[in-house]
Amino acid sequence: MHRIANALALALYSLALRLATPLLMRKLRRRARTEPGYAVAVPERLGHYAPWLDSLSPPSQGQDQPHWIWIHAVSLGETRAAAILLNELRALLPGMRLLLTHGTATGRAEGAKLLQPGDVQVWQPWDTPGAVGRFVRRFRPAIGILMETEIWPNLVAVCRAHQVPLVLANARLNEKSLAGAHRLRWLSRPAYAGLSAVWAQTEQDAARLRDVGAPVAGVFGNLKFDAQPSPGQQAQGRAWRAVSARPVVLLASSREGEEAMWLEVVKPKQPLAPVNQALSAINTEAKISTAPAMPVQWLIVPRHPQRFDEVQRLCQQAGLSVSCRSQWAGAPAPADVWLGDSLGEMALYYSLAHVALLGGSFAPLGGQNLIEAAACGCPVVLGPHTFNFAQAAALAVEAGAADRVADMAEGVAAAIALAQDPPRLQQRTRRCLDFTQAHRGAARATALAVQGQLRSAASGVHG
Repeated sequence: MHRIANALALALYSLALRLATPLLMRKLRRRARTEPGYAVAVPERLGHYAPWLDSLSPPSQGQDQPHWIWIHAVSLGETRAAAILLNELRALLPGMRLLLTHGTATGRAEGAKLLQPGDVQVWQPWDTPGAVGRFVRRFRPAIGILMETEIWPNLVAVCRAHQVPLVLANARLNEKSLAGAHRLRWLSRPAYAGLSAVWAQTEQDAARLRDVGAPVAGVFGNLKFDAQPSPGQQAQGRAWRAVSARPVVLLASSREGEEAMWLEVVKPKQPLAPVNQALSAINTEAKISTAPAMPVQWLIVPRHPQRFDEVQRLCQQAGLSVSCRSQWAGAPAPADVWLGDSLGEMALYYSLAHVALLGGSFAPLGGQNLIEAAACGCPVVLGPHTFNFAQAAALAVEAGAADRVADMAEGVAAAIALAQDPPRLQQRTRRCLDFTQAHRGAARATALAVQGQLRSAASGVHG
């Protein structure tokens, strides 16, 4: 009975996706207008690949030929976690061939930096039986490594049918996603159960994953603790911080709505001029404020690059001057707000800042990764919403690397107070570095587990 219900659920899901494909294509074209990366290699989404890829394929799947090690990293955060694992995999598997897939343009752009000669990067196929089947038959990977949360029913089913081991690495599952998986249990449970192995970040994640049928084979911690921030970016950030006239407070990886919350707390309050005052019309473009100077230098780095211009406009409309990273020459130009409108430079921004407010945690969005901030020695102030990184947030608070507050107003006050207290700030910076050092090791453990899966597959033992 369960098998029939599962098969029916998968069939209905597949039919819905096939019918939705024209709508997905239309959405992709609209997205490409603001993010041109989405217009690249669109047929790959349907499992159709350029002929030139044939020249990069292993000539056979024989014993002495390299097989594809396939890693799927949907977006930017997962791609950065994949990069950490990839370093260990290349050390353990000399000559490995990487097949790297993504779902977002930012993930694909970041992933391009990881490629070596002979590696291949394509889009993840949409989860229809046809697209996934063409992908698996075309590349025939030796193993598939899905990063963090990416479970797709047809992808799992097709890999299992073709005896491709499929694992979930750095795996996490929050309470909200668990509830969703239970609601769609006829579809989700076979997908989780069809994986060859799952390596969870925390014991809490492991318990939730087991609850939906996943074969949890280990709890290795979070790969992101093993990240080594760019020394060059850290040195540049610290040099700029040293010459800043005020302590620097960063609103890091901010999400839509959070900049407005922040502006409500920090924006200058401008008194209205008398109607008959002749000078009232002068300098309106400059939006000159009579409010006192800000106590800290604010730095904002929006999470998504398509929002850089929007955030700049929001600040300027509130009467704040803005200096954009893209226009800095030797050093940040003086302004009320520095805007980090670049990609791949979070280590620079965290090193430039004395304290960071964590984006995604003040709006109910689950928070962002705080580990990179701690690795750069930047204490973090967390809002109330950290369900996507609950364990890391709790550990950081316990270690003294982060503080939790109730809302943005409390967060701004806490960040400013810490930034203006050098002895306490120095102590918190030390705790940040100790915190990250204490939780390293997941990358090596995961790479060894991948190697074990490959040996099991080669000997004919399948999960």
